[in-house]
Amino acid sequence: GLHVDLSILGCSDSDGEKMYSLDGEEKWFADFINHRGVDPQPSFMNHFRYVEGVYEQAVADQQVCRSNLKNSRVGMKDIPLEN
Repeated sequence: GLHVDLSILGCSDSDGEKMYSLDGEEKWFADFINHRGVDPQPSFMNHFRYVEGVYEQAVADQQVCRSNLKNSRVGMKDIPLEN
């Protein structure tokens, strides 16, 4: 059957999110406060393990996201709210 595989990446000046899910169930997310990746699946099921370095890539993705956010603010500074 068909499955829904989702990856979310988002950021703000003070917060960020990186998460992977499958069929609406969270498989992994980056805990930026505690500096680690979290596998929230229950212990009774077979876990899908991500390769080493996924958390570090999520941290790097946050830096790119914040840089893009800054560039968007600079680029849109003089655009009027209405045409």
